[in-house]
Amino acid sequence: MTMLTTRLTRALNLRHPIISAPMAFAGGGALAAAVSHAGGLGLIGGGYGDPGWLNEQFEAAGGQRVGVGFISWSLRKSRSVLTDVLKYRPAAVMLSFGDPRPFIDDIRSIGATLICQCQDMDHVMDAVDVGADIIVAQGSEAGGHGALRGTLSFVPETADFLYENSPNTLLLAAGGIADGRGLAAALMLGADGVLVGTRLWASNEALVHGNHHKLIVEANGDSTLRTRVADIARQIPWPVGLTARIARNSFTTRWHGREDALEKSASIEGPRYRQAFSDGNTENTCVWFGEAAGLVHNIEPAAEIIQWMATDAALLLKRHGSDAP
Repeated sequence: MTMLTTRLTRALNLRHPIISAPMAFAGGGALAAAVSHAGGLGLIGGGYGDPGWLNEQFEAAGGQRVGVGFISWSLRKSRSVLTDVLKYRPAAVMLSFGDPRPFIDDIRSIGATLICQCQDMDHVMDAVDVGADIIVAQGSEAGGHGALRGTLSFVPETADFLYENSPNTLLLAAGGIADGRGLAAALMLGADGVLVGTRLWASNEALVHGNHHKLIVEANGDSTLRTRVADIARQIPWPVGLTARIARNSFTTRWHGREDALEKSASIEGPRYRQAFSDGNTENTCVWFGEAAGLVHNIEPAAEIIQWMATDAALLLKRHGSDAP
């Protein structure tokens, strides 16, 4: 078996330099466990902090070594959610979209690896300031929430900054990475590994409606957009500057560019949106995947995705005469 050894695999005792994105509502315990069992590290999507759901997902992980991720600004509203989750002793805790400082001492107290996801260089500098073990440079190609930087330039800029200012901090690339080519490219750009969302969203273990999976298989890289309409419909107050990349459909055509009108109608449109999501109605809700949709051609077990990505990346790097970091 062709293997890739990087600083990430050595630091976290992994076989492959791949971590699954903690996708809210989709990245449950079964997916996280499958990724970890395959040699990466799976993260449960803590999302907005539903204690009952999180307990169910850690139980579903079946004792496999997994981590968890949270939306920082939302977690501040319910600190007890983190306290409860830390009882499961996750291997890593990823914090995104807000100040990680209120939670660092608790995370450190159990020896978990602190991962901070960043969307621009100010975020990167702040993550270094708080002592993050791993920084994720998330490009705008990624599905779900993010900002405007492109992966191709953001990752090496972050790598250069870390080399000069915090050389022991590990770096993951995220956004548009869905195959061995993406993993190999990320390593060449200076990353120690990758955070994979969309490709694992399109896995058997992901908590995704079958109709949503069918849509991504039929989609291509032009089938998404960045927008606020999902958050307005759900009445979730995301910070300014952070939008969601979702599939283009009748819902986005109706409301993208008419956000003020949607806000006025949210009390009516919100319940319709949530019902459509539950029903798997892919035209009247939001479907959460990124530009890597164009690289997804089938729904497969997570273990096969991880193995295929890692093997292909190693062969590509060997073919072109380069070793992993």
